[in-house]
Amino acid sequence: MEQRMDLAGEIPAAYKAMMGLEAFVQSTGMEKSLLELIKIRASQINGCAFCIDMHTKDARKAGVSEQRIYMLNAWREAPFYSDEERAVLALTESVTLVTQGHVPDDVYSEAERHFDTKRLGEIIMAIVTINAWNRIAITTRMMPQ
Repeated sequence: MEQRMDLAGEIPAAYKAMMGLEAFVQSTGMEKSLLELIKIRASQINGCAFCIDMHTKDARKAGVSEQRIYMLNAWREAPFYSDEERAVLALTESVTLVTQGHVPDDVYSEAERHFDTKRLGEIIMAIVTINAWNRIAITTRMMPQ
């Protein structure tokens, strides 16, 4: 497979806007390991090889263990995630798969139980942002390095 286009080169203003959204997410002070779990899980669901490759590497740098990275596909059955992480992973799946039942009240309420409104908004923006990146990478066939 070959990359279809270099979106950043073709429409730099749009790419710059996406980078601005990413900069916001990075500026939130959210724990880096949690942010990487969000990015990996959404990318797994979306089948984005480029982003899975990037964010598993970033997760390792952030101190996420190999075991927690490998088990992320089965987080519900694995004992390696905190209640807060489980709430975020459930929300990540619901937002990513929004056409399959929207975001159920119980999923949202569980996330709300663990995070204040500001942090929950930041988590939602992190989920939305990685989903946008996945769609860009998949459509343009960005290749893992």
